[in-house]
Amino acid sequence: MTILRARPAPILAAVAALAATLAATGTALLAGPAAAAQGCRVDYTPNQWSGGFTANVKVSPGDTAVSGWTVTWTYPGDQRVTNGWNATVTQSGSTVTARNVSYNGSIPAGGATEFGVQGTFSAGGGAPTGFTLNGVPCNGAGPTGVPTTMVPTTAPPTSTPPTSTPPTSTPPTTAPPTTAPPPAGCAGAALCDGFENQTGSTPSGDWTVVNPDCSGAGTATVDTSTTHSGSRAVRINGAAGYCNHVFIRSTKNLGSLGSLRYGRIWVRHTTAQPTDHTTMMAMTDAADGNKDLRMGGQNGAMQWNRASDDATLPEQSPAGVAQSLPLPTNRWACLEFMVDGSAGQLRTWLDGVAVPGLTADGVPTHDIDGQWYNRTWRPQLTDLKLGWESYGGGSDTLWYDDVAVSSSRIGC
Repeated sequence: MTILRARPAPILAAVAALAATLAATGTALLAGPAAAAQGCRVDYTPNQWSGGFTANVKVSPGDTAVSGWTVTWTYPGDQRVTNGWNATVTQSGSTVTARNVSYNGSIPAGGATEFGVQGTFSAGGGAPTGFTLNGVPCNGAGPTGVPTTMVPTTAPPTSTPPTSTPPTSTPPTTAPPTTAPPPAGCAGAALCDGFENQTGSTPSGDWTVVNPDCSGAGTATVDTSTTHSGSRAVRINGAAGYCNHVFIRSTKNLGSLGSLRYGRIWVRHTTAQPTDHTTMMAMTDAADGNKDLRMGGQNGAMQWNRASDDATLPEQSPAGVAQSLPLPTNRWACLEFMVDGSAGQLRTWLDGVAVPGLTADGVPTHDIDGQWYNRTWRPQLTDLKLGWESYGGGSDTLWYDDVAVSSSRIGC
């Protein structure tokens, strides 16, 4: 993958001179977004195919923190951005402007954040130039070269939240690598798996197929036709009815993570969440009689559920369900979660955006986490299971890919 690095321009002396002149004349220097300091960098990493592209953009402010950011660049060809995620992205002519969203505006000195864009082109692509961060040129000589890395065979992610379908142009098929790299952004995590090491039709090795309570028509298989990245994912055929429970369980010791864990799962499914209660992810809680902490849905939206007392997050009132979101169908979605056992808190993100109804912040709130805190909750999670449980008439087909669990947030 080609990484195009943007280098700082020597403008700090000019800025200081301007400030001194304004001070001497009594002219006020109006405050705006924190400008980039020396060392600011914008890394634009593209994936391009015939007629379309995606790009991951990493924003590094350098020596000084920023509390809000705006990044701009210029395309040399007829590229048009159609979607973006983790940023608000617009385009005027050949100039693209990306602004932070509510959850990623603050970047510490020496830190970074990332966002992505998706687009199309006709006549030709070419590397963008003229990168700025909060109005400060960070590009130096600008990026060079045309990317040659192809994207995975599945469609790129849509915007957050999605407003359109993925591009119709399809990247060329490439052979899987002989040694599978870890999924993007999760190297070093306690669990970091894109299922590329699976060699058979049934998940094995780092995963085992389990059937809590009772087994039936539900199945778990390795799929090479529908993936988020690489050449493999896990497909769950989730049948309706209680006795069809099927999961894949990680064989790694995730209890060693301690009280704080973050998870990131890419999931795709075909059938909208029914009224009945369903589960698609479960984690054993050693502090709750080894009962599961479950993520699934009810009444058409996602929910968390405790198997020990059937408490739900959010509460299943109309106002509570309205604070959650349905899991999108027929596209890959990035589901993230955080469980802090020492504080008894839980947070959830869908495609990088926090879901208020799936947040237990330690203070009981009616319609959201009031029922959740009907007793002290200090979970000690020991594993991770992905699959399907239906407690009524719901059935679904799901795919899981690029799964990660770590002691810090991994991101999408």
